[in-house]
Amino acid sequence: MHVSFRSLLRNALIAILLAISSSLLTVQAQDNLIRWEGFDFATRKVDLSEIKDLNLDDLKFLRGIVFGRHGRVFKDVDIESYLKERKWYKPDPNFKNSVLNDTERQNLDVIREAEAARHDNIQPGDLRFYQNRAFTIKQLGEHTGAEWRVLRAEIEAIHGKRFDDEPWLQQYFDERYWYVADSHYDPKQLSSVEQKNLQTIAAAEKRARHLAVSPGDMELFQNASLTEEMLEGLSLNELRLMRNEFYARRGRTFGAAWLQQYFDMQPWYTASEDGNKTAELPPIEKQNVETIVKVERRLHDELSTKPLSKRVLEGLFIEDARRLRDEIYARHGKVFKDKASQKYFSSFDWYKPDLKFNENSLTALERKNYAAILSYERKATSMMNAVEG
Repeated sequence: MHVSFRSLLRNALIAILLAISSSLLTVQAQDNLIRWEGFDFATRKVDLSEIKDLNLDDLKFLRGIVFGRHGRVFKDVDIESYLKERKWYKPDPNFKNSVLNDTERQNLDVIREAEAARHDNIQPGDLRFYQNRAFTIKQLGEHTGAEWRVLRAEIEAIHGKRFDDEPWLQQYFDERYWYVADSHYDPKQLSSVEQKNLQTIAAAEKRARHLAVSPGDMELFQNASLTEEMLEGLSLNELRLMRNEFYARRGRTFGAAWLQQYFDMQPWYTASEDGNKTAELPPIEKQNVETIVKVERRLHDELSTKPLSKRVLEGLFIEDARRLRDEIYARHGKVFKDKASQKYFSSFDWYKPDLKFNENSLTALERKNYAAILSYERKATSMMNAVEG
């Protein structure tokens, strides 16, 4: 009992010391920011030299002050807690970035640039400051699946690309103060540095997911063979993109809107004049397409014949997981209210719409797999909520 009591006492002392340390850090941060709470960010510009001595926490809270003056509610617990202690803070759940004027946006840019410079690894929201700077895989560090998708998309979002086929991603960028959607976005607007950075992110993400290949890599397999082992860990959507990439690299155009939109956004894609015709692939590329189709069919069938393994879900993005879940319903002919989902499944020969679809038509195994995917999505969404950008 004596040893147990000493152990409890030691743990209690450690907890107290941590609490005191945290409190001191908060007080120090508040002291550093006192003068900034009275700063008029709407009419006065902040110079980078003025905030050079602020640490990351200070800068994060400083960003919170700019938004907080308009009542923005933050998902970041630290920023929201800091703001709630300010007498002037009036939370506004209907806050919109449109209330920010040009001076406030410029000041936020200065603060975000200072934050980006202090990050140990590149974070969502940092890529605006790397438009003319190439980075390495090491600089990217580790990220969740959602964060990898945001980082990759951010390079194009800077130029106004819309993500209507990925509503959660479009919403994410709509919430960024710097984002301006451009319906005329052209991937050829990307500089050579930005294209190289996209490739670096893809390579880092592939390494993080332990993938051998991914969409965009098929140029390397026009004269080399793919194996089924190399395709492990890829989602059905990724496999379909890769299969069609062989045709796209020869200028084919696609009747499926989601496919055409994807390839239109690739810097290397140029539709040929007779793009509607099926391009004749050389033997090795035909073999690679057949290999991908074989793996596709196996994964597709396993949704109804085998319990879904964690390996299949691990590393999937939210939109890929949702499509995988919807595919269980699509196999039974469900007609989807979501236009993007309906267009996606309507592009497959196996999809037969059934207006009389009923969830009771699902087998017990299909329900179990559906629940497993839904559980994964909820986890991925919570990860997404942690990304303020």
